[in-house]
Amino acid sequence: MPYVLVLYYSRHGATADMATLIARGAEQAGDIEARLRTVPSVSPDHSASIPAVPDSGAVYCSEDDLRQCSALAMGSPTRFGNMAAAMKYFLDNTGALWASGALVNKPAALFTSSSSLHGGQESTLLSMSLPLLHHGMLICGLPYSEAALMRTQTGGTPYGASHMAGKDSDLPLSDDEKELCLALGKRLGHLALKLGS
Repeated sequence: MPYVLVLYYSRHGATADMATLIARGAEQAGDIEARLRTVPSVSPDHSASIPAVPDSGAVYCSEDDLRQCSALAMGSPTRFGNMAAAMKYFLDNTGALWASGALVNKPAALFTSSSSLHGGQESTLLSMSLPLLHHGMLICGLPYSEAALMRTQTGGTPYGASHMAGKDSDLPLSDDEKELCLALGKRLGHLALKLGS
């Protein structure tokens, strides 16, 4: 069965909550499943500082998870207007997939969370698109036909789903943010099914 890989890194839980909603939306598209995967943290001294298997939540993504997916939804919190180092490190090690063209013509979507409304959400989404474009993926955004995109007072961009977590990173997803996560997942699932036939 084809699947949408929902790959994320999350520190305070908001990006993980978004991933769950995007996965749910993808499965609303029809005969496609969603697989939640995460990436391990990186440490300043570059030595392993976490268990090989996460204590809770999604398991770590493997190269095969990425190679075999029909579509990719990728999410990271913002780090100075860019993706988190853990996600960048993971992507930096996908050279073999790039060389084989394993991801060419597969659709991809992006999502992020930041502490403030102007905390670099759009630049983070754009920065995450760059390695995926090098892989030959087709970037899927959110069209303005999604009504929540015009009325949101929190997160939500045409470049992908986003969330404003607040200065303490403890604000729950707003109704609009939830709606846009579901819509992005569903759109990605539909595209995966259309492009896979």
